[in-house]
Amino acid sequence: MTNNSSATVDNPSVLSPSRAGLWWGLLGVTSFSFTVPFTRVAVADSGMTPLFAGCGRAVVAAVLAALALVCTRQRLPRGIQWARLGIVAGGVVVGFPVLTSFALTTASAGHSAVVIALLPAVTAVAAVLRGHERPPRSFWCMAAVGAVVTLGFAALQGGGLGGLHWSDLLLLGAVAAAGIGYAEGGLLARELGAWQTISWALVLAAPPMTALTGYAVAEHPPTGTPTEWAAFGYLAVVSMFLGYFAWYRGLALGPISQVSQIQLAQPVLGLAWAALFLNERLTWPLALGGLAVLASAAGAVRTRLGGGRR
Repeated sequence: MTNNSSATVDNPSVLSPSRAGLWWGLLGVTSFSFTVPFTRVAVADSGMTPLFAGCGRAVVAAVLAALALVCTRQRLPRGIQWARLGIVAGGVVVGFPVLTSFALTTASAGHSAVVIALLPAVTAVAAVLRGHERPPRSFWCMAAVGAVVTLGFAALQGGGLGGLHWSDLLLLGAVAAAGIGYAEGGLLARELGAWQTISWALVLAAPPMTALTGYAVAEHPPTGTPTEWAAFGYLAVVSMFLGYFAWYRGLALGPISQVSQIQLAQPVLGLAWAALFLNERLTWPLALGGLAVLASAAGAVRTRLGGGRR
């Protein structure tokens, strides 16, 4: 790495707010919408353990990221940027992939997509806390409603209020991790650049993820059909790497509060892909639960637009 690179963005301000941020965000969200159904393909009935699927994809993506950083001679991050990259890595490189991989061994892709529909509200909350904003009280009310609605949906899907499954807790943990990683990554992308941010986060997380992948391979050598390996390849190359080029670019162009609303399309697309690729039935309880979670998440994101410092 060198100390000079025209590709690195040093100005921490928003790059240039415009509709471009929304289009970049939509491209990123569309690529992420395949993550849940393809993770289900990779871990449900194949010879890949959830630990391998969750960590191995990060190792493949880290190799691509390192090559991109070296070939373009990116400058090393400085000081506190390393700690902030650690937050991004913990959220989107480690937390979300690993937790969803374990959850999707038992949870359906459609059910998981509905629980993950809470992500826009969590991202908005993380952005508020990170940016020291003071949104209206209605924002916190809608965020709380979203959490309650999501928990209620997960419990009722499990057969009653006492039916909250371990996989649901893993999915909620994944949502919290991704929301924090999205918010911090969107801010950091204004300083380092969009693709540089995810690339450095992948490189930073590479040592522990490589060790965990090696352990997973030693314990259970991965096997799978061509379809299952193709799903794993998509998770590694697109979900873990290329998708963030567009997503963090969109968040950096911002404002984050508006671009984050595009996440509301992700669970809808996820349900569609689950029905198309996995032949999962779109039942009325699933559809109504998804609409309820989406409505509460949309309310939280949009009330934030009406107040607070951006």
